[in-house]
Amino acid sequence: MDDQSNHYTTAGIATFLDMFRVQPGVPLERVLEEVSVVLGCIRDLSDQEEARPAAVTALHYLSALAKGLMNDLEIARNSVH
Repeated sequence: MDDQSNHYTTAGIATFLDMFRVQPGVPLERVLEEVSVVLGCIRDLSDQEEARPAAVTALHYLSALAKGLMNDLEIARNSVH
């Protein structure tokens, strides 16, 4: 990452599941770390041969969370340019 991208923070605009909003001002590195953890959970849950209903629900929430975080970073990045 270049030096400028290290200064990005969340915009606090993106929502997910129509109930949650990303907090503004979270540093890029923190968001990327958390998204990585969430995506690892999604991968592990989706690797199960027979997903229980609770796992499917968790996948829905976790994927919405990861997408919301990444969308908010994109909004912040585009507002700087």
